[in-house]
Amino acid sequence: MNHASALAATLGFRPEFKLSEKLATGLPALDARIQGFPRGAVSEIAGPESSGRATLVQSLLAASTSNLEICAYVDTCDAFDPCSAAASGVALEQLLWIRCGHQAEHAFRVADYLLHAGGFGVVVLDLCRVPDRMCRRIPLSYWYRFRRAVENTPVVLAVLEREPLAKSCASLILELTRKRAIWAGVPGFHLLREIEVEAVSRKPVRSGTAYFQAKAIA
Repeated sequence: MNHASALAATLGFRPEFKLSEKLATGLPALDARIQGFPRGAVSEIAGPESSGRATLVQSLLAASTSNLEICAYVDTCDAFDPCSAAASGVALEQLLWIRCGHQAEHAFRVADYLLHAGGFGVVVLDLCRVPDRMCRRIPLSYWYRFRRAVENTPVVLAVLEREPLAKSCASLILELTRKRAIWAGVPGFHLLREIEVEAVSRKPVRSGTAYFQAKAIA
């Protein structure tokens, strides 16, 4: 292997990438429904607070870093928890964590730089805590630019949000809902142990629903 090939392999470039390739999340019920997240595309993970968004994206990052890929997490509003990510199997030494200080415009610029630089298995853009008024002002041209940046690459761009934003520019839109909370303890002192999450594929439309558990980290 020459120096150029060695550097490309280290950074995660894979010349054998195929357009139909997907990255499994490691959540069996969900993977059976959607066959994984498409590479070279924009994917949206939408849902309210405590709907399993963090569990899903951590599973996705764990799957990618277990393949020795480098990943990036663009954290708009300080929502990322490295301790729970590590407990979920994410190799933190292979994760670039960028904190954007509640500045959505900064987060979009950072994501743009990362996508055009290339070499990542997964890039997460976390917009969950960005105010609705700011989300509604995001130009559609941003999403078209992101879609063009990742196409024909092995990158999974996963956007975390409360409601779908990229819409027509996304190849996968997952809507998550908390269905049931499981508590443990004695009367008067209960601890949340896990929640049951319902995942529905809004794009492409899939019949049926996938369920997975999001466990609380002690």
